[in-house]
Amino acid sequence: MKISKMILGLCLCFTLVMVSCSDDDDDCTKTTWYEDLDGDGLGNASVSQSACEQPAGYVADNTDTNDTGTDTVLDVDQSLFLADGSALTITTVACTLSDGTETTCYQLVTKSNPSDHEMGPWCPDNITNTDVAGGIWLESGEVYDVDGDFIQNMASFYNDSTWKMYDDNGNVFKTETLEDCINAANPNVGAEYENFCVECLPSYVTDLSSTYLIPVTPVKLSTPVSFGMMGPPGMGNNGPTTRGLAFNGVVFDAPAPTDAILGAYTLAPFDDAGGHINTAAGYHYHAATGVSKKVEQADGHASMIGYAMDGYGIYAFLDAGGNEAVDLDNCRGHYDEVRGYHYHVDYAGNNNFINCLSGAYAN
Repeated sequence: MKISKMILGLCLCFTLVMVSCSDDDDDCTKTTWYEDLDGDGLGNASVSQSACEQPAGYVADNTDTNDTGTDTVLDVDQSLFLADGSALTITTVACTLSDGTETTCYQLVTKSNPSDHEMGPWCPDNITNTDVAGGIWLESGEVYDVDGDFIQNMASFYNDSTWKMYDDNGNVFKTETLEDCINAANPNVGAEYENFCVECLPSYVTDLSSTYLIPVTPVKLSTPVSFGMMGPPGMGNNGPTTRGLAFNGVVFDAPAPTDAILGAYTLAPFDDAGGHINTAAGYHYHAATGVSKKVEQADGHASMIGYAMDGYGIYAFLDAGGNEAVDLDNCRGHYDEVRGYHYHVDYAGNNNFINCLSGAYAN
């Protein structure tokens, strides 16, 4: 009886194989695949199928909140900029983007002179001064007030007795002239500026202006582009160094070289808006502290503070409820149907805004 049943089973199995000619599902481990209608690599959790191999038009991801194939893309809103025709002017010009797209861009000519807040102060005068007399410093992910106590305790703060940035009367050593500013801010700063607080003033850069191009309509790239570094083309400079522009025309700049500054036993504080001045770039931001113009969102989303160089919006670190954004990609961006794709800046203490560009930028 056992032999007969085995033979019968083999016959039935052979018959089934001959009739169906289908794959034996027991020979593979099925995966759940999600429909990717818009081709962005993100799948729709509501539409799926189980299969051994990836079906065409399906992906393993299931995080797409808008897979209609018509993702919201918002043009840059020129009216949000504080263009006054002098410190900041905006015109529309033809441009070519980094991916070869021929389009139109906003050309912004800025003197980096914010119209929505005062610049400075940076360095206190004496170790008895409160935080009102100085700016801030970014260290190890934290924001510190550069007040008299901070200056007085730098030797302990950095565990280095070389630090003593004040005289016997408590007066802080700081740069006083344009020449001092240029020399003390030089990467090869001389020993004569050791233990100086570097304070470059707005009056040193009154004739300076810079021009930037931002595409009117953002163009998403399949692969994000890294920001470039200082130096000649071909040396790892894949993208622009500038991260974006605040609505007042001030640049969101690359991280400040704080290690180089401290290595020369100098201190170049930022003001409470996260900005400071050098004679080559003028006034620029290294942190978003909530001082410059921001556009609040009706749904409690984090406020908008400017645009990245690819035309996507840049939003604050925290929303109206004090919460950080979730599901950010490597560039610190994500998508919603109200704002389209957009970025959220890093915490101010991290000396950083966004990590890369998800869109094409103007050459």
